[in-house]
Amino acid sequence: MTQPLHTNATPSRLVVMDIDSTLIDEEVIDLLGEASGHGDLIAGITERAMRGEIDFKQALRERVALLKGLSTDVFDRVLSQTHFTNGALDFVDECHRRGWKVGVVSGGFHEVADSLVERAHLDHCLANRLMVRDGRLTGEVDGDIVTKESKLAALRAWAQSDGVPMDRTIAIGDGANDIPMILASGIGIAFCAKPVVQQAAPHSITKRDLRLALPIIDAEDR
Repeated sequence: MTQPLHTNATPSRLVVMDIDSTLIDEEVIDLLGEASGHGDLIAGITERAMRGEIDFKQALRERVALLKGLSTDVFDRVLSQTHFTNGALDFVDECHRRGWKVGVVSGGFHEVADSLVERAHLDHCLANRLMVRDGRLTGEVDGDIVTKESKLAALRAWAQSDGVPMDRTIAIGDGANDIPMILASGIGIAFCAKPVVQQAAPHSITKRDLRLALPIIDAEDR
């Protein structure tokens, strides 16, 4: 096994990524929508929210309401339909080899995200939770909704807890709710992102291969 470049307890960098359409190819809420029979409607709301055209909290509540009545069995089915983005696991492994920490922030749901986090060996995760009663979704979010503000707050909190200065953080995402963390990080990268995100981000990747983030990061270290 390859030994990490950094063996000290304090990581030299922190990478924080979005999950849907970044760490994985799919939007989990859209897969849940297909299972509920409201796939096209939910996908349309998702697209508008990611372009920044409508308030994310409002958009999430509208979509989650359409999931009411789904059995919790749906999470295993949806998880089986997800695929890690090309190069995602290699990218995470290389980050860890270098002694970095890797976290994810998502407007999606812990019910699916936790399994992805375990499979990818990630260090941090922030996501929404869905309210369940008698084995079925109630159509409501359980607790606070993850927003652009809470994504940014998670980046800052994890950086502080890991002992990583903000100028040594990296944020990667594709949607409008990723812009604040992208701009606040030391290296902000739009990944196959909506136009509003590409315009805002200092760096942009347009090919679906997360390994392409490494040359961007390495160029900053020269």
